[in-house]
Amino acid sequence: MDSKDYKETTSKSSPITSQEDKDGIQTWMLVDEFIKLSGFSIEQISTLIKQGELNSKEENELVYIDVSSGTSALIKGVENTLVNLDVSGTSLDPIFVEKTISTILSLHEKVINAKDETIASIKSENAFLKEGLISMQDIYDDDKKTLELLREELKKANEEVEFMKRKYKLMWGKISNSTK
Repeated sequence: MDSKDYKETTSKSSPITSQEDKDGIQTWMLVDEFIKLSGFSIEQISTLIKQGELNSKEENELVYIDVSSGTSALIKGVENTLVNLDVSGTSLDPIFVEKTISTILSLHEKVINAKDETIASIKSENAFLKEGLISMQDIYDDDKKTLELLREELKKANEEVEFMKRKYKLMWGKISNSTK
């Protein structure tokens, strides 16, 4: 991904989406939103993706970053900075620490919100499916009752036909005997 690719990822779509897969619910963030939150450059993000430290996907010509892997990459970056500062004997800038903690908390909050929305959506879908199943069961029960009623009516109609056959046989039998 280079700067040209990045420009194509900016869109009006939701910057955060959740998707359920075999590993659970994953939360994806547009790369431009991730850049704003993390402070990484597009080149740094591209390098992290190539190194496999950031999970990414491309959908509808938009690049998304997995927020969990993004948080891990951010923490590793901060950890490397802290180690470098510690080795060089430089003290930490409180603004840097505050910004890092704020970024991590912001990412965490966005993940929680996206997962809450996904759970609410799944619950809503489950309620809809449950209502559909109950409705289908009611229709099935009504159809079963109707079928039983029709069977009874058919049985009565067959009995009537048999009765009429016997009646006409007897009647025609008497008529044929009286004519002889």
